[in-house]
Amino acid sequence: MQVSVEKTSELSRKMTVSVPETVVQEKMAERLKTLAREVKIHGFRPGKVPQQVVAKMYGDKVRDEITGDLIQSTYYEALQSESLRPAGYPHIQHTDDAEGFAYTAVFEVYPEIVLEGLEQLEVVRPVATVGDVDVDNIIEKLREQKKEWTVVERAAQEHDQVTINFSGVSEGTNFTNGKVENFLVEIGAKKMIPGFEDQLIGLEVGANKTFELTFPAEYGNAELAGKTAQFDIEVVKIEEASLPEIDEAFIKAYGVEEGSVDAFRTDVKDNLGRELKQVLRGKLKNAVMDSLYAKFQIAVPNSLIDEEVERLMQPYLESAKRQKMKPEDMQLPRDVFEEQAKRRVALGLILGEIIQKNTVEIDSDKVRETIEELAKSYEHPEDVVAWYYADEKRLHDVQQMVLEDQVVEWLVAQAKVTDETVSFSDVMDRQQQ
Repeated sequence: MQVSVEKTSELSRKMTVSVPETVVQEKMAERLKTLAREVKIHGFRPGKVPQQVVAKMYGDKVRDEITGDLIQSTYYEALQSESLRPAGYPHIQHTDDAEGFAYTAVFEVYPEIVLEGLEQLEVVRPVATVGDVDVDNIIEKLREQKKEWTVVERAAQEHDQVTINFSGVSEGTNFTNGKVENFLVEIGAKKMIPGFEDQLIGLEVGANKTFELTFPAEYGNAELAGKTAQFDIEVVKIEEASLPEIDEAFIKAYGVEEGSVDAFRTDVKDNLGRELKQVLRGKLKNAVMDSLYAKFQIAVPNSLIDEEVERLMQPYLESAKRQKMKPEDMQLPRDVFEEQAKRRVALGLILGEIIQKNTVEIDSDKVRETIEELAKSYEHPEDVVAWYYADEKRLHDVQQMVLEDQVVEWLVAQAKVTDETVSFSDVMDRQQQ
């Protein structure tokens, strides 16, 4: 076997493998000999068919099989002899003549990654704590979730819930399909288009009002986006909100059996602390990855990018299938996913090199700690822990997450890290956005 490799681009290789005709003939002779004992041909007793007859009838087919087997066996042998690490599947073309058998395999290889300058990585680490004000704000939100509405006999004001009948017309077309009846609007909730809720302030039950507003340019309905519309409304009912007291019943409804305010605040603070810890860890990880990606600009095999694009598109395609849509109707252009796919593949290769070169191994104690942390927010944590350990795939997912966290910790220890103090609300609000 002879092997030659041509470098056609930074990562592309064209490998030519030649196999002498004597090798092909030897393998064909063995196969035809076996076949002669097995085939049944009219006029010959079983096992007595002359090999030249078998060769004439099955020679071409056997040669195709032999050359296919040779590609399978010699391809990996040739890669090893040339110290090549292919990324993705090769494109193979072969020739077959009296001189022997040869084929060319065109493929990409993994890039060589030189891990120099890790200590020069610059990372900004966000730091935040949960304060009493943050606990107060969350408790107020919990009260808001359980607020009750009471009918009032007065004009509507901020934070009231107003029941209206209304219709809307734009450019002579009624876009509300007639009149919408008993529609609930909470003034100040900003769920309607800008200005709509404000128009209800000061109106009493039975009042009618006509006004014009312009739909936002980015409005979801393209037929109305950016257009002016005339609304006619009639006020049916006005209600004001009343928030529940933070009493024993309210507290127990959120799973704090002790029922005291102090225990409730402690529980809320602990939950917020766990959430904050996860968010800060995620932000630090993103900061490390951003710095790593900017520092090591490596060439990425197109075949791996293609595979990652397919993975990124898969959830959208599955969603289309559930909605009984054709995949082509989703109109998912490749370039929407390409940059993200390239980044993910590049970081995967870089992290893999870091793990290998620095022998970073999964810490089973941290895996257990992570699973127990995830389980704390459930009513029966021990059942959740058992659920993770009962399935290899679920456990593997956590192990990979922990391994990435370990690499991030290792990189943070090497990098130039600057702490930035931020507020709890700023961290969590941005996370929700």
